[in-house]
Amino acid sequence: MTKTITLIMTGASGAQYGLRLLECLLQSGCRVYLLLSRPAQVVVNMETEHRLPGRASEIQAYFSALYGASEGQLQVFEREQWTAPIASGSGVADATVVCPCTTGTLSSIACGSSRSLIERAADVALKERKKLILVVRETPLSEIHLENMLKLARMGVIIMPACPGFYQRPETVQQLVDFMVARVLDHLDISHTLMPRWGEPT
Repeated sequence: MTKTITLIMTGASGAQYGLRLLECLLQSGCRVYLLLSRPAQVVVNMETEHRLPGRASEIQAYFSALYGASEGQLQVFEREQWTAPIASGSGVADATVVCPCTTGTLSSIACGSSRSLIERAADVALKERKKLILVVRETPLSEIHLENMLKLARMGVIIMPACPGFYQRPETVQQLVDFMVARVLDHLDISHTLMPRWGEPT
């Protein structure tokens, strides 16, 4: 059965993580609901070669063409599009990933504020007991950040800070990005060949 994954990109540095994850999800055949905060769009334009258009429909067309998505495989929603399926438990995705995740978004999810569709999608994932993964990108971490992480971890949220490993002896930034994306895919139970696993030959 085809999995449906909600991918949320917020304005933390590390847009490459979210974009690579989007590419891998689409290549694996997943249906993807994509949400980007305004700061996320700014960061994508700053950190990558992409120049994203402003409207969700245009972003959807851009990424669909870029990553070869099939018809209807990728849906991009506006931040206030409350008619989107992910705004309700009856339309929640199989899993939700916030990648990268700002500490502000972390805080909003931890207190259930649901002021935007981004926060509401995470809130719905929590209340429906669906898998929720937060790829937090911040350093150093304050006591507030750590308390919010602990609160969410106790609810079953997977807290996965963007901390790539080096045991595979990476030679490029792409290999560091792939390390983190591979870990996210592992937790989504989506097969990949991004990197050798521990103990496997490199």
